[in-house]
Parts: sequence; C-alpha cells; structure tokens
Amino acid sequence: MKDFSSEVTYKTSRSGGKGGQHVNKVETAVEAWWNVDKSQFFSPEEKILILNKLMNRINKDCFLIVRSTDTRSQADNKEIAFKKMQDLVAKSLIRPKKRKETKMPAAIKEKRLEYKRRKSLKKQSRQKESWFNLL
Repeated sequence: MKDFSSEVTYKTSRSGGKGGQHVNKVETAVEAWWNVDKSQFFSPEEKILILNKLMNRINKDCFLIVRSTDTRSQADNKEIAFKKMQDLVAKSLIRPKKRKETKMPAAIKEKRLEYKRRKSLKKQSRQKESWFNLL
C-alpha cells in the first residue's frame, strides 16, 4: 500500500460520549480529509477505481472524509482515522476476478428433473379422483 499520509489533512472537533467535563473542553474527534483527485501517489486508473468504489464517502470536491471518535485521545483518533482511510483505499483498489461460467453437469440436471417428477407424482396421488379422471 502506498503511503499517502503527506496528502491527508486533519480537522478536530469536540467529541460526544464518555469523558464527563473532559468531553466539553477538549477537541478529541478527528476527521481525516484526502483529496483523491489531486493525489500524486496514485495513477489515473487507480483514482477512477477509488472514486467509483467509494463514491458514497467522497464529497463533490473529491475529498474522502473519515471520522474517528473512538478514544478520548486526539492522537489515537488521528491514527485510527488514517488507518480506516488506508483500509478503505486498499479495499477499493482490489479488482474482483471475472467469473468463469461453467457448464452444469448432466447428472445434476437429471437429478433435479427426477426430483420434480417424484414431487409431481406425490401431489397427483393426493388429489381426489373425480368422474372426469375415470373417463
């Protein structure tokens, strides 16, 4: 994975949750902002992959924003936010393998048809005989 940490900027804000008075005084929540479009560490093809796969997390200015409020420490939240961002980018760069279509074996087709025949006979045997069936 490429180290694009030099392109990431951080913004802090007050975090909710545990901490009592500490929460009201200290800015521990961290947002990591990374401009995907202006990144110099990734090729245009990789940028397109990232933009397509993470389109719901990227704003209209091409910034990928990841927020962390997990701990009461700003430094820890900064590390966590960047780690989350790295994981997202790494997963978005994985290209799925194309599926090879395989032919269904004849034995499996025959087994399915035999099962259908048996089920049909079972249901037919449950029907009441009417005078139409006797003719």
